[in-house]
Amino acid sequence: MAQCQQGILLEPPKHSRYLSFDCQSGVSTEQIKSTLSDLAELVDGKEVVLGIGLSLLNVLGVKIEGLRHLSATSGAGFDIPSTPAALWCWLRGDDPGELYHRSRRLEEMLFPAFSASHVLYGFLYKDSRDLSGYEDGTENPQGDDAIAAAIVSGQGNGMDGSSFVAVQQWLHDFDVIQDMEEAEMDDVIGRHISNNEEFDEAPESAHVKRSAQESFSPEAFILRRSLPWVDGTEAGLNFVAFGQSLDAFEAILHRMLGREDGIADALFQISRPVNGACFWCPPMKQAKLDLSLLGC
Repeated sequence: MAQCQQGILLEPPKHSRYLSFDCQSGVSTEQIKSTLSDLAELVDGKEVVLGIGLSLLNVLGVKIEGLRHLSATSGAGFDIPSTPAALWCWLRGDDPGELYHRSRRLEEMLFPAFSASHVLYGFLYKDSRDLSGYEDGTENPQGDDAIAAAIVSGQGNGMDGSSFVAVQQWLHDFDVIQDMEEAEMDDVIGRHISNNEEFDEAPESAHVKRSAQESFSPEAFILRRSLPWVDGTEAGLNFVAFGQSLDAFEAILHRMLGREDGIADALFQISRPVNGACFWCPPMKQAKLDLSLLGC
């Protein structure tokens, strides 16, 4: 019986390491399949969550219905970049040093078929807060609702238990954030930082109003598993959202950009995505990653 990668449904860990990989040029399809078969033995779906990119499917001549690139687009004064990759790995754990060693072993195992193109370290901050101080993922569905939002069902063997994930690294402008009064920041988010309560008088540009999942038709529920990140003097939020399709994520992003009514999300005043990609997360079968649809 198929099941999902359990790390998708578990609460975010204390520490995470996110790795993106590209296919190496000149590597045969047979070598890529062999490497993926080895990877399937390593990925437990709990401490390691794996996503497959569209470029890898194209190399293998495989189509997964519903997987598509994040479209690069622009809003008023800001850009939404698209930086696709062949593989995405989310390493979860309690010790950043152990995650580092695990990521090295993973890179060595994937070479020479794949090479790392992007690595990011994430961590739990206080009680699941963004570095701006606001709680993240407050409206996440729970229990059976989380499974319904994030996990594919009724699509047959190899698809049931899978998930789609959208990943965007957001870079915060802390100079702007620090210059804002608390009330101004509350208006940007649409919640009071003091008690995390949403307030009705928030502007229409407030993030919670732009992204209210129940306000879409159909409802656009996603399961957020985002974590803060720090790299040198830069920091922000690594947005990670799982869904039974990419439709809900795209609907929310569409509204954030102001495509419905010309009102852009106020979040863009304090933060911008610097990369972004979408992936398909295969299901598990008998405690092993099920790559049967990939011919592996």
